[in-house]
Amino acid sequence: MPAQPPPSTLWPHAPRPTRPRDARPARAPALRTPGTRPVRAHRPRSVRAPDRRTGRDPRYWRGLLPVLALLVLVTRLPSLRHPLWNPDEGYLAVQARILADGGALYETVVDRKPPLLPWLYQAALLLFGGGFPYAVKALAALAVLATAALLAAVARDRWGDRAGRVAGVLYPPVSIGLNPEDTQAATFEVFILPFTAAAVWCAGRGRWGAAGLAAAGAVLTKQTGGAVLVPVLWLLFRPSPSGTAPRGHPVPALGHGAGRPPAGPEQRAGGRPAPRFASRGRDTALLLAGLVLPVLAAALLTSPSGFLFWTVTGSGAYAAFTGSELHVLARGLANTALLCLACAGLLPHVLRACSRPPRATGPGTDGTGGPWDPDANPRRAAALADPGVADLRLWLGASATAVLAGFHFFGHYFLQLLPPLVLLATAALHRLPADRIASAVLTTACAGGVFLAWGLLAPRPELGHAQRLADAVRARTAATDRILVWGMHPETYWLADRAPASRYLTAGLLTNYSGGRDGPQVGEEYAVPGTWPVLAAELRDRPPALIVDDSRGKPFAPDRLPTLRALLALHYEPLPGTVDGAVLYARSSEGPPAPGVPGSPGALGASGVSGPPAVPSASLGPAASAAPASASPSAWPSTGPGR
Repeated sequence: MPAQPPPSTLWPHAPRPTRPRDARPARAPALRTPGTRPVRAHRPRSVRAPDRRTGRDPRYWRGLLPVLALLVLVTRLPSLRHPLWNPDEGYLAVQARILADGGALYETVVDRKPPLLPWLYQAALLLFGGGFPYAVKALAALAVLATAALLAAVARDRWGDRAGRVAGVLYPPVSIGLNPEDTQAATFEVFILPFTAAAVWCAGRGRWGAAGLAAAGAVLTKQTGGAVLVPVLWLLFRPSPSGTAPRGHPVPALGHGAGRPPAGPEQRAGGRPAPRFASRGRDTALLLAGLVLPVLAAALLTSPSGFLFWTVTGSGAYAAFTGSELHVLARGLANTALLCLACAGLLPHVLRACSRPPRATGPGTDGTGGPWDPDANPRRAAALADPGVADLRLWLGASATAVLAGFHFFGHYFLQLLPPLVLLATAALHRLPADRIASAVLTTACAGGVFLAWGLLAPRPELGHAQRLADAVRARTAATDRILVWGMHPETYWLADRAPASRYLTAGLLTNYSGGRDGPQVGEEYAVPGTWPVLAAELRDRPPALIVDDSRGKPFAPDRLPTLRALLALHYEPLPGTVDGAVLYARSSEGPPAPGVPGSPGALGASGVSGPPAVPSASLGPAASAAPASASPSAWPSTGPGR
């Protein structure tokens, strides 16, 4: 008679037999050797199985993200020392006030930058009121965290879990590796980088529409964010080496149809041919749609002509190479030295990744699966080059071109180099032993500690000057008065809680000094076309109660500018005393001509001197596309630090 199966298989509800206590498995016997303590046999710990769909440990990000958040929190601590770290933050803060009060970008307030970051500052002001600069600093910290996480995701897709951890941990220390005024401020480059990293990550996974959206976010933050399109387009048009593959898995072999691993014998069942030329047109259309549609929407939400003029066509003098070559070169060398110090632990590995051909890890290279000789067949070597390095080289080169654009070499420009540098270093590090990786991470952390101490301890004399100047302005004007600060520190408006008398918040747009020039290319003739007639009309229609000459001997001083010199001589008189060299001018007793009475004695014409009425703004181009009127100062929220 055959043996009967257990009752539980004959009848599902049958009770299972209970096991007596003495039937428990015996404990592992203790191993004892003479003169030693007993040691029990090791019982292996249970390991959670990887996810069946992705093959990845689901606990990976739960362990890595808290570490990255802690690193970002520590490295961004200096940003909380001051409400505004540099003039760019001051410019954005004043823009946010004007926009929140009903102003229009590129009309009642202008700048050479795209609109995304001014809108972000405006939203922070509306949500958080007077504390919005610190809210924006929190958003900047989140942007750094997002960049680190996306770099970790890119490295993990290409080289594995350990490489992802290395890339994520390396980024926060190097992200502060320049002058704190450039790295701790919540300005354009900080918000560009998560978009650029997202574009490369999405392109590596074959998500071309999302890659286009991310690239559009970078471009709408600052024009140089478009440099990321170079590696994205390379990934799009590079043929995929895979033959067939299922969907949804990122792989190191990136290119057109990326995001799908080469199909092995166990994967061919149910696989589909990887898309090649047939779907390339569709993917290109998705990329272009994701890139172009947000840019067009931003242009329509502002002013199409003003958007085009201020972000593209109106910056010829700013991007010129001539003028102050030695001054600009010295700045570039200084910032390059700071970046090399911050990346001291990475640069040797970056050079290795950029100079050495990668080793093959599978068959199909030299026929044996071993390393291939690039000198034997250069074309084959180039074709088989690791795409995870090739596109990063292009990314680094495009970012370096963006740094060189305009030949100004401001420190914050160099931040665009950091993501490709971190990934290139990771490409070389992930093949090395753990002690070499630890050495590189420790060196980077020590360098980051130096810049962290600099940010925590270094004084900010220019911010102190702006605060003293704002105190003097506030003491001499009423809350509803408009003022004109002739200088390069627009944060004075915000600190004084006074509305600007002009849409031009600094002297840079009117003299080209904002390009960092020290004299030869500074003056009215180098201004953005059409700006001086608009300024003259604004000052004639609504004269400021106070004009602050904060040039302090710089090339944009009023005595070098005929229009402004004539205005001060005719209708203003200097107040006794100065504020750190800045001169304050109040309206003279006879005052300027009544608004709207052109041709009266002393009235300002379009050129800024006595004469005929101003040229109608329609003839001045996009620089004067709106009436000089801006938001009423009485409607400004009383949330500034001086209130």
